[in-house]
Amino acid sequence: MTNSADTRSRSRFFALIPCAGQGSRAGVVAGQAKQYQKIAGQAMVLHTLAAFLAVGRLARTLVVVAPGDGFFDSITEKQFDVAACGGASRATSVRRGLDALLQSGAQAGDWVLVHDAARCLVTPGQIKQLIDACRHDEVGGLLAHQLPDTLKQAASGRVSGTLDRSDKWLAQTPQMFRIGLLTQALDAAESAGRAVTDESSAIEALGLAPRLVPGSAQNFKVTYPDDFALAEAILLSRVRPD
Repeated sequence: MTNSADTRSRSRFFALIPCAGQGSRAGVVAGQAKQYQKIAGQAMVLHTLAAFLAVGRLARTLVVVAPGDGFFDSITEKQFDVAACGGASRATSVRRGLDALLQSGAQAGDWVLVHDAARCLVTPGQIKQLIDACRHDEVGGLLAHQLPDTLKQAASGRVSGTLDRSDKWLAQTPQMFRIGLLTQALDAAESAGRAVTDESSAIEALGLAPRLVPGSAQNFKVTYPDDFALAEAILLSRVRPD
């Protein structure tokens, strides 16, 4: 008889990068999705992938793109896989990506690390930190950054209150959960007609509490036009000699 604890201890780690969005807030070149804009000499998503491909503990990295997206077609000898099954929302792209992983041999008890294509400043060290912190956790968890600024509540463009920031965190990615649990959580959210903006919120809706793993202020999501210049400056600073 197989010991379930032994099976869980042998669980593999997979990376899933939803890459089907258009990035309408970024003010990018018409006809080109945000994640394909060049930063520091190459497309943003390639910086993202480089960090994951440097983590040897990952069994596979899967990028989920929109049907008809041929951006990766010209890349030969890819160390990652591409599935053209992306949907209109992040949750749909992730859910379809989970199916693609399961169909290719992943198991429900394996871990998946879901990461935004536009968080191109994540480092291999941060990815490994999340794996180490969550690999024995009953729920899983996510990288997050404790809120450093005073938090204001607004009404009609004016401050209506100041909120306590001591227990506030900015959710980041990767977010790491068992494939089976995340599949269940996303299906439940869809059935309830509930929009989820990240994987943790779907897990939370099941009554579970994901672990918060301290990340970095640099692991921000490139969202607005000014973010491109900041991301490029950070990437260039990492490759300059001392």
